[in-house]
Amino acid sequence: MKQMHMKAVLSGLIVLCLHTGAAAFDGQASLQWSNQIGTPQPTPQSAPDFAPMPELSAQSVLVYDQASGQPLLAKNATLQTPIASITKLMTAMLVMDADQPLDEKITITSADRDTLKGTGSRLAIGSSYTRGQLLHLALIASDNRAAHALGRTYPGGLERFVATMNRMARALGMEDTVYVEPTGLSSGNRSTALDLAKLVDYAHQNYPEIRHISTTGHYTLGTQRVVLKKKRQKARVLYRPVAFNNTNRFTRAEDWHIGLSKTGFINEAGHCLVMQAQVADRDVIIVLLDAQGTNRRAGDATRIKQWLESAPLLRVDNRHAPASRT
Repeated sequence: MKQMHMKAVLSGLIVLCLHTGAAAFDGQASLQWSNQIGTPQPTPQSAPDFAPMPELSAQSVLVYDQASGQPLLAKNATLQTPIASITKLMTAMLVMDADQPLDEKITITSADRDTLKGTGSRLAIGSSYTRGQLLHLALIASDNRAAHALGRTYPGGLERFVATMNRMARALGMEDTVYVEPTGLSSGNRSTALDLAKLVDYAHQNYPEIRHISTTGHYTLGTQRVVLKKKRQKARVLYRPVAFNNTNRFTRAEDWHIGLSKTGFINEAGHCLVMQAQVADRDVIIVLLDAQGTNRRAGDATRIKQWLESAPLLRVDNRHAPASRT
């Protein structure tokens, strides 16, 4: 039944995309992209009556108004580039679609260890967590072992999981997107700012669980057994709370109202950020790819927020409630 449901959802999405061109997800907001986004732009293209856009660090930028379905700013929006842990947003969507028990225990194995980049993790090999905990850790802390374990335990295994990631991308009209694994560690996971705006728009409207998890500023696993081992010293076993901060600092900022968020970084991708936010009474999606430093990525987002707030005459109450996923 789950497989039939998933196929029905994908088939419906494909038909929807075919009939609406760029993509219309639930009738509330279409991605009616202007001609200027069709080719990479060397500098930001700003909407009329806005203050001049400051220079941005990110190589690819897109700011999209969900209610009007129009881009407000585009810079190299169709440039395909590695997307790092932005990948985990698609991973989370497929985990929710599979409808597997979120309280089911999953053991971290050596197969989940990162051998590509050599990154670390606070999830020890042999430790067990619920699927719900791993989903939180993948979205909030961007933990790679958590994301890999979620893909590995998907019905049909990792190979089927990756194939489904790519089928979902096609169904959402993400024509310049390819996935090769569920974490984002591989530079083979590639997309564009345009495609990722479609993904964020759909996720925000249809996955309330992901909205809630991804915008949580802090997360804790409770008291856990922690083994501390230093060179030439005997290992110490401690029991202490294990807490994580959201990799997007704005989820803990009072002046930001964020509805969905995900960050990413590998050397090939630079510092990336996608988020849905309410700014100046607008529901917008902000995509920043390949910024040169986490502070510059945050600076870009701050400057975009200030830019959106700079034109009082354009502040219209066009907010809309996200649709519920069925």
